[in-house]
Amino acid sequence: MANALNSKTDSREPGDDDAERAPLLREPREGLPEVTSDADALAGVVTALSAGSGPVAVDAERASGYRYGQRAYLVQLRREGSGSALIDPVACPDLSALNDALDGAEVVLHAAHQDLPCLSEVNLRPARLFDTELAGRLLGYQRVGLGFMVERLLNVRLAKEHSAVDWSQRPLPEDWLRYAALDVEILIELRDALEQELAETGKLEWAREEFAAVLAAPPKEPRADPWRRTSGIHRVRNQRALAAVRELWYERDRIAQERDVSPGRVLPDAAIVEAASTMPRTTAELAAIRQYGIKLARRYLTTWMRAINRARDMEQADLPRPNAPGDGPPPVNRWADRAPEAARRLEAARATVTGIAEDVVMPTENLLLPDTVRRLAWSPPETVDPESVAAFLRERGARDWQVGLTAEPLTTALLGAEQE
Repeated sequence: MANALNSKTDSREPGDDDAERAPLLREPREGLPEVTSDADALAGVVTALSAGSGPVAVDAERASGYRYGQRAYLVQLRREGSGSALIDPVACPDLSALNDALDGAEVVLHAAHQDLPCLSEVNLRPARLFDTELAGRLLGYQRVGLGFMVERLLNVRLAKEHSAVDWSQRPLPEDWLRYAALDVEILIELRDALEQELAETGKLEWAREEFAAVLAAPPKEPRADPWRRTSGIHRVRNQRALAAVRELWYERDRIAQERDVSPGRVLPDAAIVEAASTMPRTTAELAAIRQYGIKLARRYLTTWMRAINRARDMEQADLPRPNAPGDGPPPVNRWADRAPEAARRLEAARATVTGIAEDVVMPTENLLLPDTVRRLAWSPPETVDPESVAAFLRERGARDWQVGLTAEPLTTALLGAEQE
């Protein structure tokens, strides 16, 4: 195993010289396991994992871009003494028995925020977590993809050619299954290398606080206006066109959910924006827009036309506002004119956070969320001192290690900005 610190400071990036690249990991150590797809086989996996020891590597494959939602279509696990397991969560939709079998063992995930929701849907809920991607961010790695980190720290390569395939397909091809098994093959070794570096840099307790916070985070609330995330919506210039975006978006979402298809495969975002911008009056005009020629979009031309007409006939009072109402400060570009004292505080606070992040070698957003810094600068405590700033940060979800690093320097920065 490569030394983590030496590996991180090596100027050669993986891939710089193919002749010097690490060997490609091709086969699971114990061979490719059978896919677990019935109750008896699942009971065997539960028994095997309960007999193992140490952390448990876990991964999940979804069908993003193919299916509606983010459910898991394959779950991979590996534990010392147990080997690897591949579970079909469509055939085995309840994995709660694994929670008792693992008996509170640490679960190792890469980018846990992506996999925890779909694992929760099949009742697999870790009691303890080690997130290798988050560990890499805390250590200041500029690239934290699994393949990059495995090559950098463990000197082996993972093939990634199947990362964006349709995992809802059945049966799953053997080469896809091999790819999936290899994703957990050395995840525990990566965890061990990262833990060692976290300890050497004094960041291990910070990481543990972060991992606990990820596990404790409540499910994300649905967005109030999810249609506002339509790519290219900035091109839509008036409220009636925005209403057309909204009506088309909800029709597309309904159809995608009914058909269990990714919304973008029903109607691309660009098609929504183009129709909203031009407001065609007939299905022939709508069909002339290039994106409406794809199979599913063409099938629902009448549906799209009705949505556009609803927007066209809508009362002014029912049209959406240009900008979604928010509970936070106004856009930063308005501060200098509207509240120059807040703009000075923000400049000082940002510089302070950036300086601390550089000192501890991590991205500023992992030290303190930008939204927290903005809110603090816009509406600081009535009495600015380390205790009140610390309380403000904790109220916004900052962990103890973050508060310990930033509360006093931010107090100094805010007070200094007030005196300018």
